[in-house]
Amino acid sequence: MSLNDIATAMQRVERAFTRRPEAGLHDDAPAMARWQGGARFVASHPGGHQVPTDMPTELGGGGSAVTPGWLFRAGLASCAATSIAMSAAAAGIALEVLEVSASSRSDTRGLLGMAGADGTPVYAGPHDMQLQVRIVAHAVPPERLRRLVRDAVGRSPVPSVLPNATPLALHIDAGDAAEA
Repeated sequence: MSLNDIATAMQRVERAFTRRPEAGLHDDAPAMARWQGGARFVASHPGGHQVPTDMPTELGGGGSAVTPGWLFRAGLASCAATSIAMSAAAAGIALEVLEVSASSRSDTRGLLGMAGADGTPVYAGPHDMQLQVRIVAHAVPPERLRRLVRDAVGRSPVPSVLPNATPLALHIDAGDAAEA
């Protein structure tokens, strides 16, 4: 899609949501992870797309695919990048370069259910996360690009989860082994 196509599509959707705001709220496509044995899973989208995951060998996996944590960072980076590209298109800015890298620092003891020296459980999630954005657009002042990035990341769905701590509802169906 061209810059103009993206901007036109966004304007069309915004007009529709202005007329019917309730149409903006929708159920997102679920992701299903199916166990393949060991620490290997295949995450599937209802449209048929699949992404395998595995754990590194030092944690009992086969190291044959990306880890779920990396997949989270990839989702973070690609969601932020998509929002930035869409915002640039809406502003009529033709990007020359857009690269977004997501990184984090975690303590694997949390995954293992271990406690710290003080006896409290070690947090299993990332302790900090960073997004590094490289953006270039001909004849667009750097401060305008920085503002565009800050605004776009601020309304990007996956990055928005982090500062807002979306609640997680856990539903468990522990069926009989004979049913499997």
